[in-house]
Amino acid sequence: MKYGSFLIKYAEIGIKGQNRYVFEDALCDRIKRKLLKVADGFKCIREQGRILVECPDCYDYDEAIAAIRTVFGVWAICPAIVIEDASWDNLTRCVGDFIEERFPDRHFTFKVFARRADKRYPMETPEICSEMGSYLLERFPDLKVNVHEPDIKLQVEIRTQAYVFCDTIPGPGGMPVGANGRAMLLLSGGIDSPVAGYMIAKRGVYIDAVYFHAPPYTSERAKQKVVDLARLISVYTGPIRLHVVNFTDVQLAIIDKCPREELTIIMRRYMMRIAEHFAGERRSLGLVTGESIGQVASQTMQGLAATNAVCTMPVYRPLIAFDKQDIVDIALKINTYETSIEPYEDCCTIFVAKHPKTKPRIDIIERSEKKLEGVIEELVKTAIDTVEIIDIE
Repeated sequence: MKYGSFLIKYAEIGIKGQNRYVFEDALCDRIKRKLLKVADGFKCIREQGRILVECPDCYDYDEAIAAIRTVFGVWAICPAIVIEDASWDNLTRCVGDFIEERFPDRHFTFKVFARRADKRYPMETPEICSEMGSYLLERFPDLKVNVHEPDIKLQVEIRTQAYVFCDTIPGPGGMPVGANGRAMLLLSGGIDSPVAGYMIAKRGVYIDAVYFHAPPYTSERAKQKVVDLARLISVYTGPIRLHVVNFTDVQLAIIDKCPREELTIIMRRYMMRIAEHFAGERRSLGLVTGESIGQVASQTMQGLAATNAVCTMPVYRPLIAFDKQDIVDIALKINTYETSIEPYEDCCTIFVAKHPKTKPRIDIIERSEKKLEGVIEELVKTAIDTVEIIDIE
């Protein structure tokens, strides 16, 4: 069956107050942008509590559904028929025609669910369900009603016009990207940081990214792996500006001047400083990392506090309480896992101390960093000035 419309349901947007239209407009914009890659002619219309997508005459149904399912803010997609004349006789006839076309074999159980958003409609919701069910049983003798576990849930929504559908295809949920500002993601080639980017974007945040490259200790293939990961999450997040920072000289200076067991924490602190520079350029409102408490030596509470101490803007860690398997499950769902486990190491794994400090004291770390004075400032400036910008669409 060919559908001419999709009824888009959202969740959290519905509890917004007088500014709900801002979120609805952002959601419409994201859906339209996604569907431009499917075909020309899709239209998004704000309905009361819903978004109606009107489809062109010629489009690929599967591609359209796949595109909408990557839009944050979409709770469910309902391929629907639209009945402009919702008078009872016309409504029942059109619903019957829909069942006849949609289900050539009608040996199944069903239940009618009605929603009367337009309170001017002359029939109450229970009456609509009862009378519609009676009409369908009379028209199609093979049908049977099952109010507890029906095979088919026939849904009728009456608004300014009527919408009829049977399928409810889940979306990703969350908030439309762009509704809650911009943040800078510290993106590595591991499993965690792409998932963190996905999770923060799900809350309506645009993301850009910083990747710290360490040639010749890390290969061009390691950098390409990160570009591939950025491209995979951009399916959900929208365009990403990726900043590739040559971090080799900064790392070598830290290795030369600082205690071995403090290398990871000090390197992280300089990564945060550099990432914050680019975040300021992009007018970001915070940094995002894939850290989770206790997952590795530098991600203890003390380690995170030592890292945070150099930042002047908030650091968001959407995976902070996730188990590793929780993160892997999301990585599998968003198709980043297989790329993340490719055997190309990044700078964080190349220069790891055998026995890193797990409970660093900030005052001691700061004392160690003083050994870098007169050297590190110029190296950081060079790293910033020589950044490579890659725009991921």
